Amino acid sequence: MRELSLTEIAWVTGGTGVCTADDTGGNEYLGGARSEDVGTILINVYEGLVEATSHVIERVANAL
Repeated sequence: MRELSLTEIAWVTGGTGVCTADDTGGNEYLGGARSEDVGTILINVYEGLVEATSHVIERVANAL
């Protein structure tokens, strides 16, 4: 396996090769959440999945 050239890396990452301190691109994942909020987001997702699963189980139980 060969190493990628700088040009190929730019194609893959979409980077310009220039990093600046005032880059305001932000986080594209989790809706731009701060890293401190990721734990809270994961807990909320988990609780939502538990609630949805409980709802489905209740609907199936009532249908029988």
